[in-house]
Amino acid sequence: MKYVKALLQIGLGFALFSAGISHLTTARAEFQAQVPTWLPLDADFVVIASGVVEIALGLSLMLLWRYRMYVGIVTALFFIAIFPGNISQWINGISAFGLDTDQARFTRLFFQPVLVAWALFATGGLKIFRKAKP
Repeated sequence: MKYVKALLQIGLGFALFSAGISHLTTARAEFQAQVPTWLPLDADFVVIASGVVEIALGLSLMLLWRYRMYVGIVTALFFIAIFPGNISQWINGISAFGLDTDQARFTRLFFQPVLVAWALFATGGLKIFRKAKP
C-alpha cells in the first residue's frame, strides 16, 4: 500500500504541475472561462495565480516527502477553494475543456471530491488529525 500511495502522490503532483503550466500557456483562455464572474479579481490574474499555486503544489507533492501530510492537506484545501469555478461554469453554461453540455459540466462537479480524497489518501493527510487523542 505504501508504494501505491507513493505512485498516487507522484501522479497527482505531475497532474497539478502540468495543469499549472497549462494555466500559464496553452489553456489560459479556457481557465479564464471558469473564473466566477462574481469574483472581484481580474480573471487573468486568477488564472496566473492559480497556475503558480498548482505548479508549487505539484512540485511539493513530488519532492517534499517529509512534509507530505501537510502538502496533502493544502492540496485538498486548494481543490475546495477552486470548486466555485466549476460550479460557476455549470450554472452559467460556459463551455471549456470539452465540457459543452449542462450534463457534462454537472458531472464534472462530482470529480472535485475525488481529487480532495485523492490528495488526502495519497499523502496520509488525515493522519495529522488523529495524532492527539485524549
